[in-house]
Amino acid sequence: MSGRRRVQPTLHVEEGVHESHQKAAEQHELAARAHRTAAEHNEKGDNPTGNWHSERALEYAEHAYRLARDAHNKSGQIESL
Repeated sequence: MSGRRRVQPTLHVEEGVHESHQKAAEQHELAARAHRTAAEHNEKGDNPTGNWHSERALEYAEHAYRLARDAHNKSGQIESL
Protein backbone atom coordinates (compact mmCIF):
# COMPACT_ATOMS: atom_id res chain seq x y z
CA MET A 1 0.00 0.00 0.00
CA SER A 2 2.92 2.38 0.61
CA GLY A 3 3.84 2.14 -3.09
CA ARG A 4 0.32 3.19 -3.95
CA ARG A 5 0.57 6.33 -1.84
CA ARG A 6 3.75 7.23 -3.61
CA VAL A 7 2.32 6.84 -7.11
CA GLN A 8 -0.70 9.08 -6.59
CA PRO A 9 1.28 12.16 -5.48
CA THR A 10 3.73 11.58 -8.32
CA LEU A 11 0.91 11.41 -10.88
CA HIS A 12 -0.68 14.51 -9.39
CA VAL A 13 2.59 16.44 -9.63
CA GLU A 14 3.19 15.19 -13.19
CA GLU A 15 -0.28 16.40 -14.21
CA GLY A 16 0.48 19.78 -12.67
CA VAL A 17 3.79 19.97 -14.54
CA HIS A 18 2.09 19.11 -17.82
CA GLU A 19 -0.62 21.70 -17.22
CA SER A 20 1.95 24.36 -16.34
CA HIS A 21 3.93 23.60 -19.50
CA GLN A 22 0.75 23.76 -21.57
CA LYS A 23 -0.24 27.12 -20.12
CA ALA A 24 3.29 28.44 -20.66
CA ALA A 25 3.16 27.35 -24.30
CA GLU A 26 -0.17 29.13 -24.75
CA GLN A 27 1.26 32.32 -23.28
CA HIS A 28 4.31 32.05 -25.55
CA GLU A 29 1.99 31.79 -28.55
CA LEU A 30 0.00 34.83 -27.42
CA ALA A 31 3.27 36.74 -26.99
CA ALA A 32 4.42 35.77 -30.48
CA ARG A 33 1.08 36.78 -32.00
CA ALA A 34 1.12 40.15 -30.19
CA HIS A 35 4.71 40.70 -31.29
CA ARG A 36 3.85 40.02 -34.95
CA THR A 37 0.87 42.36 -34.71
CA ALA A 38 3.07 45.05 -33.17
CA ALA A 39 5.56 44.70 -36.01
CA GLU A 40 2.78 45.01 -38.60
CA HIS A 41 1.48 48.21 -37.02
CA ASN A 42 4.95 49.70 -36.70
CA GLU A 43 5.69 48.94 -40.36
CA LYS A 44 2.53 50.86 -41.30
CA GLY A 45 3.64 53.82 -39.19
CA ASP A 46 1.01 53.22 -36.50
CA ASN A 47 3.50 53.33 -33.67
CA PRO A 48 1.05 53.93 -30.77
CA THR A 49 -0.87 50.77 -31.64
CA GLY A 50 2.38 48.90 -32.30
CA ASN A 51 3.67 49.97 -28.90
CA TRP A 52 0.47 48.79 -27.23
CA HIS A 53 0.82 45.36 -28.82
CA SER A 54 4.51 45.27 -27.85
CA GLU A 55 3.54 45.86 -24.22
CA ARG A 56 1.01 43.01 -24.42
CA ALA A 57 3.69 40.77 -25.94
CA LEU A 58 6.00 41.53 -23.03
CA GLU A 59 3.26 40.79 -20.49
CA TYR A 60 2.46 37.46 -22.17
CA ALA A 61 6.15 36.55 -22.35
CA GLU A 62 6.70 37.36 -18.67
CA HIS A 63 3.69 35.26 -17.71
CA ALA A 64 4.96 32.40 -19.88
CA TYR A 65 8.34 32.61 -18.15
CA ARG A 66 6.76 32.41 -14.70
CA LEU A 67 4.65 29.40 -15.72
CA ALA A 68 7.64 27.63 -17.28
CA ARG A 69 9.73 28.32 -14.16
CA ASP A 70 6.97 26.89 -11.96
CA ALA A 71 6.73 23.80 -14.17
CA HIS A 72 10.47 23.33 -13.90
CA ASN A 73 10.31 23.60 -10.12
CA LYS A 74 7.44 21.11 -9.99
CA SER A 75 9.38 18.67 -12.16
CA GLY A 76 12.11 18.72 -9.50
CA GLN A 77 9.50 17.54 -7.01
CA ILE A 78 8.85 14.44 -9.11
CA GLU A 79 12.48 13.39 -8.82
CA SER A 80 12.42 13.81 -5.04
CA LEU A 81 9.27 11.68 -4.52
